[in-house]
Order: sequence, then structure tokens, then C-alpha cells
Amino acid sequence: MPNTGWSKLNSLQLGRYAEYFAKMEFASYGLEVYTCEVDDHGIDFIVKDKTGRFCEIQVKSLRNKGYVFMAKNKFDISNKNLYLTLLLFEDGKNPDIFLIPSAAWEVPNEVFVDRNYDKPGQTSKPEYGVNISNKNYDILEIFTFEESIKEFI
Repeated sequence: MPNTGWSKLNSLQLGRYAEYFAKMEFASYGLEVYTCEVDDHGIDFIVKDKTGRFCEIQVKSLRNKGYVFMAKNKFDISNKNLYLTLLLFEDGKNPDIFLIPSAAWEVPNEVFVDRNYDKPGQTSKPEYGVNISNKNYDILEIFTFEESIKEFI
């Protein structure tokens, strides 16, 4: 049984744990997982599905609820083989894990946001984000790992 005191981990430790956890989830379904040597393109690892398709996986983690984002220059939503694996950590519980296809951002909503930051004075780089609150948490339910992984097997 793993330690579930997630608040005791710093951001780097939690992110590293999330990435390893995600790899093990894919491997537990008999899928081949390939680790990238350098994460300079926003891809954390590659998964080969049962049909031979290679999918790029980016992993993000959050404590409880909140906002997490991917830079648009590293998360191309036109790539149909690109997925976000999102892990939500709450102390005392195993993480909730979601597998979200990049197409989820084609029609932004209160959870899947598209931010260009192109107004005067805005200096952030364009991003796609996931905004999670108690109010909109149920929108994520269709992307639970157990449901989305069926597309891979």
C-alpha cells in the first residue's frame, strides 16, 4: 500500500510519482510503454496500443482540485494520437486518474480551456488547460482511465 500523504511531497516529487504511476497503469493493461530520454517536446512517454498505434502521453498532476495547463507549442490538439493523463491527488486516497484525448480541447468549456493571452499587456504563452472544481468535476467522469483505456486495448 503506497503512502497517501501527498501533501508531504514537493511539486517535483509529486510530478515524478504521477508519471511513474501513469506508466504502470498503462503497463498493467499489457501495453508497451516507451520512456522518452528528454522531455523537451512535452511528451512524457509513448504507449503502443494493441493495434500497433503509437500514442504520445503527457502527464500532469494536481493536489485536490485546481488548474493545470500545457503550452500550446507542446500540446498539438490536431494530433489524434496525443493524450493527457491527469492524476488528482488527495491526502489519504489513491489518485484519481483520467486519460483525456487531445480532441477534448477542440470545443472548450469550463473544464477544458483554451487561452491565447493575446490581449494587450498579457505576456503568458498560449496554453490549453484543465480547470477542475467540485462544481464541474463530473464533466471529467467520461475520461476516467478505466473507461478511456478501452480505446487502447
